[in-house]
Amino acid sequence: MAVPVVPYARSYDRVVRLCETATDSRTLRTRLIAELRRATAFEAYAFLLTDPETTVGCSPITEVPCLPELPRMTRLKYLTEVHRWTALDGVALLSDLPDPAVSPLWHELLRHHGVRDIAAMAFKDRFGCWGRLDLYRRDGHFTAEESSYLSRLTAPVTTALRRTQAHTFVVRRPHTRSSGPLALLLSPDLRVLAQTAATPTFLSRMSPPAHGGRAAIHASVYDVAAQLLAVEAGIDTHPPRTRAHLADGLWLTLSAARIDDATPTHRRNTIAVTIEETSPTDRLTLFTRAFALTPREADVLTHLARGGDSHTVAHHMSLSEHTVQDHLKSIFTKTSTNNRVMLLTRALGT
Repeated sequence: MAVPVVPYARSYDRVVRLCETATDSRTLRTRLIAELRRATAFEAYAFLLTDPETTVGCSPITEVPCLPELPRMTRLKYLTEVHRWTALDGVALLSDLPDPAVSPLWHELLRHHGVRDIAAMAFKDRFGCWGRLDLYRRDGHFTAEESSYLSRLTAPVTTALRRTQAHTFVVRRPHTRSSGPLALLLSPDLRVLAQTAATPTFLSRMSPPAHGGRAAIHASVYDVAAQLLAVEAGIDTHPPRTRAHLADGLWLTLSAARIDDATPTHRRNTIAVTIEETSPTDRLTLFTRAFALTPREADVLTHLARGGDSHTVAHHMSLSEHTVQDHLKSIFTKTSTNNRVMLLTRALGT
């Protein structure tokens, strides 16, 4: 087994500093992987952001031994119940299972690529699930000390991921919108059968291909389609939908649905994935989670978004106008805004 080349305490301190200074999620994750690799010497990884509400993955950075099989790998990941990130607390090791074959992801795919152990992590707080990370090791198993080290990192990394998502709500330039509808048609095993002309450009901006490979372009699409399979299999109940930041404050929502039996025979049981600009309502929900607003603050902001002034908000919430103003001051501080117009522009994307 490879021996860690840096002391865990010093590595932990470096990770905390990275988390405190990070401003965008891709740079943060890339630098975290470099630091974790020095500390734990894994051979491959998959690091995804997740929609904090639906927990469905998006915007991955990956280095996996089976990239050409990414659709299959994603499908198996979502259909694997053991150590699923939705129920994960801390770090879970494949090697801790009495029988690792209970993991379809490992038994049907990864073991054939020499993977002997997986360290699975989920990054959650009371505002949602912000990301998940799998570390793959071919040379032996992760140790208890390594697991403890990784577990300590979940809290600062979670906060950093949420904060980098909050940074995306600053609109720096006019949005580049699609010149046509964005949609794909996938087979039951998640092969892309067809897509609209404008789709590849937007997907490549959302999930740049790893190592120049084309497969990663559709990674976020595979995730929502695989979540649909998980729902149909009774493994999870979250909707097959995820929200992903594209650029300059523009958020997109990816959703998956099964094509009904009214279609031609060769298209039945296929999966349609649509991509559209995130609605103001869904964007507002994400905004309140990313900026860690309290339930009261979220309610105040929701009433403001509906056009209410302080008097109206106070009436609907059975509060004094002074209390509403106090909540507003707290919201302005948390969101780095100083007036209602700026706040609502960022929150609603209007």
